[in-house]
Amino acid sequence: MPQLHAMPIDRLSRLIGLPTAPALIDVRSDAAFAADPRLIPGAVRRPAADLAAGAPAFIGQPAVVIGLPDDATATAIAAQLRAAGIPADVLAGGHPAWAAAGLPLVPQSALPARDGDGRSLWVTRARPKVDRIACPWLIRRFVDPHANILFAATSDVLPIAATLGAAPFDIEADGVSFTHRGDLCTFDVMIEASGLATLPALARLATIVRGADTGQLHLAPECPGLLAASLGLSRLFADDQQQLEAGLTLYDALYRWCRDATDEVHDWRSHRPATTGAQA
Repeated sequence: MPQLHAMPIDRLSRLIGLPTAPALIDVRSDAAFAADPRLIPGAVRRPAADLAAGAPAFIGQPAVVIGLPDDATATAIAAQLRAAGIPADVLAGGHPAWAAAGLPLVPQSALPARDGDGRSLWVTRARPKVDRIACPWLIRRFVDPHANILFAATSDVLPIAATLGAAPFDIEADGVSFTHRGDLCTFDVMIEASGLATLPALARLATIVRGADTGQLHLAPECPGLLAASLGLSRLFADDQQQLEAGLTLYDALYRWCRDATDEVHDWRSHRPATTGAQA
């Protein structure tokens, strides 16, 4: 019999990366986290003692609390969230069950330090086209849903990163981890560093992004379309943050196609009502 208020790992795995994914709250103790310092994609760590007061931050979306198997702390926090009007489950089997299933985990070492509001901070060059929209999408959907993405003049990226403790990306400079490497674009590098390379849909999407971003439009039939849409977005929006918000929807759609719809055929005949033998 399914456990009440518990989400199976296979169900959660289908929600990861979607804009409608629940808030994932990792409440493992410091000792448990030190033993396995990896996060389920999109999860944020929150001290159990702070969650009762911080519950309003999760209003408006369901939540899944991640602990250890038979973790009374996780169960109690989920109950507190439900009392605050937030639909909340615990993850069945907790973090160890997810890891044992071979599902992706994001190493803490891949994340920059959090700011005072618990968000990771990232900075890149202004006027994005392909990579600098794809990477923030990956961060928001799989690494930190509350990430703060800054855009700045090229000459200001590294000084801003040093001043604010932000992670610079998609810029060529000594010491920058998240940037082009050989034939790989920054999106490729970020997927690998974040422990997400085993997801087939992301691997397919990475090929499309790489082709559009590096002028290798032959890598996939979808590359020219992504390039065209990306250049169009850059013309539509003078504000980089507005362009990013619009671009998130573009990549949400591409990811769902890569995951679920690559075999679907659509033309003017594919949706016509079937003819009966009498009408033929």
